[in-house]
Amino acid sequence: MIKNIFSGIKAYSGTFALISKLKLWKYFLVPIIISIITFSIVAITAYGLSDNIGGFIAKIWPWETGKETFTSVSSFLGGLTIVVIGFILYKHIVMALSAPFMSPVSEKIETHLTGVQKHEHRITSFKEQLWRGIRINARNLSKELLLTIPILILSFIPVIGIFATILLFLMQAYYAGFGNLDYTLERHFKYNESVKFVRRHRGVAIGNGIIFMLFLLIPLIGIIIVLPLSVTAATTKAVELLRVDNTQIANKQNQVTTK
Repeated sequence: MIKNIFSGIKAYSGTFALISKLKLWKYFLVPIIISIITFSIVAITAYGLSDNIGGFIAKIWPWETGKETFTSVSSFLGGLTIVVIGFILYKHIVMALSAPFMSPVSEKIETHLTGVQKHEHRITSFKEQLWRGIRINARNLSKELLLTIPILILSFIPVIGIFATILLFLMQAYYAGFGNLDYTLERHFKYNESVKFVRRHRGVAIGNGIIFMLFLLIPLIGIIIVLPLSVTAATTKAVELLRVDNTQIANKQNQVTTK
């Protein structure tokens, strides 16, 4: 697992050069605009809701003694919860809406890496790519939100909270990497097959997602470069994994035939 995580991270090396070499920056314009608009909406909403949630939590404290402290803590917890959920929503909304634009980019990278100009992959339309992106990210969003709540609660427990925070970050990274890998996988697999593929290579998904999440911590620049670099890294790694898997399948079939 650790080796695969580092493999997913290492795939980011050379992404700038590859994007420039294939002249792909122009294809990222619409996804970058989607990213900026989505981030702005989520950030403004989160800022507006944090105080409201903090005030709502503060009402639980019935005594005047310590009320100010409890209100401050409640506002912090409310803000933290909104920020975490905001990150999750931003991530999946952007990846879902960007699917029809990222899939062609992924295909150009795959063609460059494999040298195969005319592929026999699944051919999908703009509408089908958008629906696939929405379906994959809606699935991941629901699972991530379901797991986030108990992990957030654990994160406030001394000592355990440290491990819970790390777990929360890795979980978000996994689902981010999942979405990035699927831009390539959608040409090769149907929905369920793609889910199984990512599960087999979850370490790579986590590695890709770790850098994705770290990019989002960089003010402004992060939301601009996060998709171009993470999708390029995910594509190069997905193509490599597909090649390895196909080779293993072919070898097994040969062994069965020879027997």
